[in-house]
Amino acid sequence: MRIAVVGTGYVGLVAGTCFAESGNSVVCIDIDQAKVDGLKRGIVPIYEPGLEELLERNVRDGRLSFTTSYAEGIPRAEVVFIAVGTPPGEDGSADLKYVLSAAREIGRHLTGYAVVVDKSTVPVGTAKKVTAAIRETTKQPFDVVSNPEFLKEGAAIDDFLKPDRVVIGAESKRAAEVMEELYAPFVRTGNPILHMDVASAELTKYAANAMLATRISFMNEIANICMKVGASIDHVRKGIGSDARIGSRFLFSGVGYGGSCFPKDVQAIVRTAADLGYDFRILQAVEAVNERQKHLLVEMVQAHFGKDLKGKRFAVWGLAFKPNTDDMREAPSVVVIEGLLAAGAKVTAYDPEAMAECKKHHLSDRIDYADVPMAALQGADALVLVTEWNEFRRPDFEAVKSALKTPVVFDGRNIYPRATLERLGFTYYGIGC
Repeated sequence: MRIAVVGTGYVGLVAGTCFAESGNSVVCIDIDQAKVDGLKRGIVPIYEPGLEELLERNVRDGRLSFTTSYAEGIPRAEVVFIAVGTPPGEDGSADLKYVLSAAREIGRHLTGYAVVVDKSTVPVGTAKKVTAAIRETTKQPFDVVSNPEFLKEGAAIDDFLKPDRVVIGAESKRAAEVMEELYAPFVRTGNPILHMDVASAELTKYAANAMLATRISFMNEIANICMKVGASIDHVRKGIGSDARIGSRFLFSGVGYGGSCFPKDVQAIVRTAADLGYDFRILQAVEAVNERQKHLLVEMVQAHFGKDLKGKRFAVWGLAFKPNTDDMREAPSVVVIEGLLAAGAKVTAYDPEAMAECKKHHLSDRIDYADVPMAALQGADALVLVTEWNEFRRPDFEAVKSALKTPVVFDGRNIYPRATLERLGFTYYGIGC
């Protein structure tokens, strides 16, 4: 099938590459000339395990190409995906200017029937706006479909190639059949393709992320109670996770969620509800809990060392909002480090993938960066663990102890066993354990 993907951000690049991997002819369009030039040379602008190798192979085999030209990418395409950014506005609502701009350009360059697919996470009613925008610039026949993505950063390739489900919101039987054919190679093991109306498909993505965010904030609240009563959040998690009605996933406490999806989508669904005259109190609380949780590690540091941290240096392990990505959007690490700096401390940080991103867009040269994890520890007053990369899970604790001025660990993801560290002479602080 001939496919065009507008936008080479996280979703567009993964989608385009994976569609090419299944034998389709894919053109990815982006207005950023430097990014397109880099992609043509095999330079992937994001870190996602497996993506670079997949991209290189499909470019080499002629199934995947990149351009800044709608005139080159849209004509003769059977399916056109819109995968551009939908950043939150000041009021939390999703900004659709890039989506609607792409829709108008797509309309200008259609040469026959095509299915235009909203792949970006967009609020309910966006398909109608996209339809109107395309109709402004074309008389060619087309259908607009909602096909939300459910990709986890760090596991996006597997999520796309082996999806739990594919959601297709279409009002046209013709469009639904085209999408069914396109996704057939990815659901051969029996996972469902769910057909529904467009509005339901649009809402499904927000509802899924809102539910997952709610579970995280709920467990962080329980963890905070655990710290007050002397209970263990790990025991509580296992106790409730074994209930089949609840399940064990997304029940880990920590310093809060971040990234490009949960914060933005929670804000957007709250705003959508407000526009409809509905006060979405649960998600307002979820968001408030998450923002408060990001400050917890600094509060714990100050409870141990005192409010004034002048003269103190802290080693921070982990900058990305989660492992296996370089994404620092809404990352708890930024809030933690900003809090330490505001209290007068100095920070040396290490992350396997996100340090370049941190230097460019977040903390710049206000902190120091280490080339390896152990180097960050040298002379530091404590270790602050923020992101649970695998390489941090089983360090040489004797070496960690020797490198630190004082053997203190603030574990923002509860990856270290308290008993082991205390036996080795550490002072250990976890989240609810």
